[in-house]
Amino acid sequence: MIKDTSESGKGKQQLLIKDIPEVQENSFLIRNTPVMQEHIQRKGRNNTLENQTAGTERNLTWHEMDITRAYREEQMGQKAAVIWFTGLSGSGKSTLANAFEQYLAAKGKHTMLLDGDNVRLGLNRDLGFSEKDRIENIRRIAETAKLMNDAGLIVLTSFISPFLRDRQTARQIIGDCFMEVYVSTPLEECERRDVKGLYQAARKGEIAEFTGITSAYEAPLQPQAVIDTSSRSIEACVAQLAAALGY
Repeated sequence: MIKDTSESGKGKQQLLIKDIPEVQENSFLIRNTPVMQEHIQRKGRNNTLENQTAGTERNLTWHEMDITRAYREEQMGQKAAVIWFTGLSGSGKSTLANAFEQYLAAKGKHTMLLDGDNVRLGLNRDLGFSEKDRIENIRRIAETAKLMNDAGLIVLTSFISPFLRDRQTARQIIGDCFMEVYVSTPLEECERRDVKGLYQAARKGEIAEFTGITSAYEAPLQPQAVIDTSSRSIEACVAQLAAALGY
């Protein structure tokens, strides 16, 4: 119990959350699960050199929380992961990611899908398509996906992400649970589809720095899966992806 010392609450007693018996009991139960005990034993040793350096330089400190990713994963019965779909505009990334999320949901998995256009309409609406902005776009997406991983989720991301270095940065931010899926549909098929009319506009010079036309796309070197949507049904692509990623 603590006393409210404000003018409006003078003389009143205020109950702290930690003083509620049910909270005390549940906190005890949570902290004494095997996962939590393992975490508590190694608590304080998990900060990376990067976080420690950032804290020193910017007066920031990483706060370790008692409810961890491992605890949330145990509750959900799954391992957090990022499935990073990369490929040309029109390659079928969003369609495949959406179908694969439905597949995972049917298996009882907890997921979140981050799509390129959707993110640029919200979180990254202040970014354009310059090299600098594209780098920042991918950095923000990776950090967002990592936060969702900490919540125990399987995160699917669908972004052109054309440059090797940027995808490598995303892999470094996210860690070992990063799985790269190269949607390798050929440029000719992507341009034939041209659902948004972007290739036609790029050919006319109306769009600068358009991937595949006036800006390079650097194919992944060692992706976990390579899917060409030009000659297979979406169901066949989902089955291939599930087999490749172990789902």
